[in-house]
Amino acid sequence: MQAFLKGTSVSTKPPLKDRGVAATVGSSGENKKTKPVPWVEKYRPKCVDEVAFQEEVVAVLKKSLEGADLPNLLFYGPPGTGKTSTILAAARELFGPELFRLRVLELNASDERGIQVVREKVKNFAQLTVSGSRSDGKPCPPFKIVILDEADSMTSAAQAALRRTMEKESKTTRFCLICNYVSRIIEPLTSRCSKFRFKPLSDKIQQQRLLDIADKEHVKISNEGIAYLVKVSEGDLRKAITFLQSATRLTGGKEITEKVITDIAGVIPAETIDGIFAACQSGSFDKLEAVVKDLIDEGHAATQLVNQFHDVVVENDNLSDKQKSIITEKLAEVDKCLADGADEHLQLISLCATVMQQLTQNC
Repeated sequence: MQAFLKGTSVSTKPPLKDRGVAATVGSSGENKKTKPVPWVEKYRPKCVDEVAFQEEVVAVLKKSLEGADLPNLLFYGPPGTGKTSTILAAARELFGPELFRLRVLELNASDERGIQVVREKVKNFAQLTVSGSRSDGKPCPPFKIVILDEADSMTSAAQAALRRTMEKESKTTRFCLICNYVSRIIEPLTSRCSKFRFKPLSDKIQQQRLLDIADKEHVKISNEGIAYLVKVSEGDLRKAITFLQSATRLTGGKEITEKVITDIAGVIPAETIDGIFAACQSGSFDKLEAVVKDLIDEGHAATQLVNQFHDVVVENDNLSDKQKSIITEKLAEVDKCLADGADEHLQLISLCATVMQQLTQNC
């Protein structure tokens, strides 16, 4: 019996092993073929020329690519306008794919970036001597680049510790600070950098890029759908591309409609906003409370309502300037309270009560 079992185990093991190896090889080969990549990364600009709508920055970086020295840089502007993509594309062109990892240190807000990290990690990287040349024979600049993404979230102490390092290591290192709010960067740092403001992308540029991606990915979407996608993303191309990919996955090859985009983007439908205005005009507090309760029960974010409400109020021709100013001031107050963690239901009731007061009184 034992001999029989031994015999069978010996005879059956190798094929199983071989089959397992073959299966793993086959599966790994398939994974390599169809490796899913987010479209935001897939269509990120690979070179400086591909960066859209930021002429001044592109002109300066092109000069650097032609051999001119690169200053310390400070990129600021709204999210999704190409700040990180621009410096990464420039670094790849400067150093080539081989030296890119050795010459570029990128620290994001998700990394630990307190004063200790600035003193140790950044300082140690900046002090390393520059060596190596490009395999393709192109000239390689004699410096490294430290990219500090979302620098406005760094503490003042960490920013202050960076000042001396920027001056001391200027021979071998260039710094690129990236932020949304330049006012949160301390003055001594801004004075050491060339500042570049990244403008929100124009609707035409965004539509062009989205249509290009839709064409490459064989996505069915009308021009009206693209225009609505641009409107919803508010100048943030990264957000627009992410919405486009999500909508494609949701529809499964069918045409993407405005309703699909509305559902994915978390936008409150226009009919719901009109319903809130109608409840405010009725003068009935019970109706108002019921509408607000329905809105929260449907899972809509209060901050989203505040943003959309602002646009509706400003564009409403039936409201006087005085009424608009009072409602807008209340919107700002509610937005601040929500950011501080106030209860959404109470804040929306308070906002709608102010709107009802302005709509029902004779001005």
